[in-house]
Amino acid sequence: MRTAQTAKRLLGALALALLCAAWAHAQQCNAPMKEAVSFVPLPGHPFSTVSSPDGCWLFVSVTSSSPRSFNGVALLRRRNGEVKLEKVFPVEAEPTGMTLTHDGKLLVVADGDYVVFMDAARMTSGANGDPLLGYIRDGDSPGSVYVNTTPDDKLLFVSDENAEAVTVVNLQKARAEGFKESAIVGRIPTGGAPIALTFSPDGRWLYTTSQIAPENLKWPIECKPEGQDPAKAQPRFPQGAIIVVDVGRAAADPANSVVASVQAGCSPVRLAISPDGSRAYVTARNSNALLAFNTAKFLADTVNARVGTVPVGTSPVGVAVANGGRQVFVTNSNRFAREQNVRQTLTVIDAARVSEGAAAVVGTVPAGIFPREFGRAPDGQTLFVANYLSSELEVIDLKRMSVEPVKNQ
Repeated sequence: MRTAQTAKRLLGALALALLCAAWAHAQQCNAPMKEAVSFVPLPGHPFSTVSSPDGCWLFVSVTSSSPRSFNGVALLRRRNGEVKLEKVFPVEAEPTGMTLTHDGKLLVVADGDYVVFMDAARMTSGANGDPLLGYIRDGDSPGSVYVNTTPDDKLLFVSDENAEAVTVVNLQKARAEGFKESAIVGRIPTGGAPIALTFSPDGRWLYTTSQIAPENLKWPIECKPEGQDPAKAQPRFPQGAIIVVDVGRAAADPANSVVASVQAGCSPVRLAISPDGSRAYVTARNSNALLAFNTAKFLADTVNARVGTVPVGTSPVGVAVANGGRQVFVTNSNRFAREQNVRQTLTVIDAARVSEGAAAVVGTVPAGIFPREFGRAPDGQTLFVANYLSSELEVIDLKRMSVEPVKNQ
């Protein structure tokens, strides 16, 4: 009896020691950065940033920026207030959007013609061997640019810009059978260049953006081509749309899973949701604005779903909700400028004042050249910005950052 009790005490002590070690390790990983805003150089143009569940590792998709760089996934380590590049894992084509399954084991990468699946644990462990697990391809040149999984990791959604659709993959089947095309369930029709893939907090709805609304909606022509002189260009396209997808229906019948389409300005590209799911925020790149929507009206009153239009910088792309939903951050990419050598800004917006337009803008935070996508640390206090053309990852401490007030407001 005493032997059993002693063994039980030893096991308890061991479990406590392991728990304390894990806590100390996490504290090291999530320690505040030495600077409130830091810029970490990368070996290529970054697109997407994904954090490991413990906050210790960052996966960043990068594309070649010189003959000596290559396309791949950069692995960076967070420790004691620093972020350092550890390794780059090469992939074919040009990796863009990424997601990590909720169990932290599988890194999924949109890669133009393919979706790439990688063993995240092998990448971070330093073990020898290729972490590549497989590829899935849906048709010729689909233009896969964004990926996301349902909260239960049963389904994978892929934004295919060229195919004008979102592909649905049975992720459980893909993992069990070696990532074969047979795991593809089908496609959701969206209209031109779908990108965003954001779930409602309950996982019932998927919101994607179509930069040019489907022709069958017959919306009026209002938007001018991007990259042209707006004073000279003529309208050629309708507004883009938020496409609302019933996730349950998409699992069995993707082609008939769209339940609503909401006008969302010219070239809507990214979408973020408030913590309670009541607000959706969309960057309308060709409108130079952040649009705010009441999600409760997506199904019943789409015409009046928009509750705010906030002017921001030029060609906004990334959007993130921060500080418990009180603030919204936007990357001002300026991506169509003739000279791409000027550092840009992030716009910070008071979420409670979006109905007031420009008055909702709190100020700006410095960024690099062509700030593109946001990433987030598990602690909720750190934002990552992929500064595409300056080839750097920006790390922002939300508690300590300084916001430059907007002049003449």
